[in-house]
Amino acid sequence: MIPPAAVPPSADSRGSRAALIFALTAERLSLWYEHGQWPTEAQGATLAADWLARTRRKLPLAERRQLSALSDQLARKIAATLSREAGLYTAHEMMEALDANYESELGQALMLECERLLDAAAQAS
Repeated sequence: MIPPAAVPPSADSRGSRAALIFALTAERLSLWYEHGQWPTEAQGATLAADWLARTRRKLPLAERRQLSALSDQLARKIAATLSREAGLYTAHEMMEALDANYESELGQALMLECERLLDAAAQAS
């Protein structure tokens, strides 16, 4: 059982959804720079479900797919605007920033971008 102090916010909270976009973007960039492949939207949705399951949280498939699509959009935008070396650094920095104890200005800036994407998607629907 998760102790009460360690209970994470609900999976459908804005912060949790933005964090999922961030984590999926980091994973997408890592895969792109390491293997030259972009994960599919479905693969991203499955990865999101796996991450949520670790804390006994869930989101419906449609929401996970939407978050996966947003992460794909952001990852491709990042990859298109950076050199390979800068992209590798960004992917590494994002993966490190998945640890809550790691402080990164780049990670914080990209988290804000994830929140902006999430808000824009919510306004569009």
